[in-house]
Amino acid sequence: MIYFIADTHFHHKNAITFGDRPYQDVADMNQQLIENWNSVVQSPKDEVYIIGDFLSRGTGEQANTILSQLRGKKYLVKGNHESYLKDKDFDASHFEWIKDYHTLKYYKKKFVLFHYPILEWDGYFRSAIHLYGHVHNTRTAHFDSILGPRAVNVGVDLIDYKPISIDEVMALVDSRLNIDPL
Repeated sequence: MIYFIADTHFHHKNAITFGDRPYQDVADMNQQLIENWNSVVQSPKDEVYIIGDFLSRGTGEQANTILSQLRGKKYLVKGNHESYLKDKDFDASHFEWIKDYHTLKYYKKKFVLFHYPILEWDGYFRSAIHLYGHVHNTRTAHFDSILGPRAVNVGVDLIDYKPISIDEVMALVDSRLNIDPL
């Protein structure tokens, strides 16, 4: 299965406040996010696309520790809080790849993965779906109205603090477009 998630902000105390997250402290948040991830991602073959801001204010070693506890094959589309990538102690082999932008094709459907919400993306006029993060749970109605029904914020604050499957994303887009699933 393919999953998506953005803005986990492991080790970022302020994420609890500005995201109004239900955690007592960073240790609680880190542990719950790990447990939530592993409750959804069951197989080592599952693919998880992290669409930016995986870890904030943390070290390479802290990133290694968390990544080693998370199931699945992990891919990173960089966000604006990826300073751990430059830490000499960080082991980049935890990720299958690290990119700024990625296009994924799944059953003749195109998904454009970019940390930031963008107004028009590759395939916009051909029903491509844009997955983003960055804005957390702020101004969601604003972004929805501007970006349209095929742009989906997959930030943890909006997806129950666990990865969302590609099937769930497609069902969400279909419901926004008033399309009955097959």
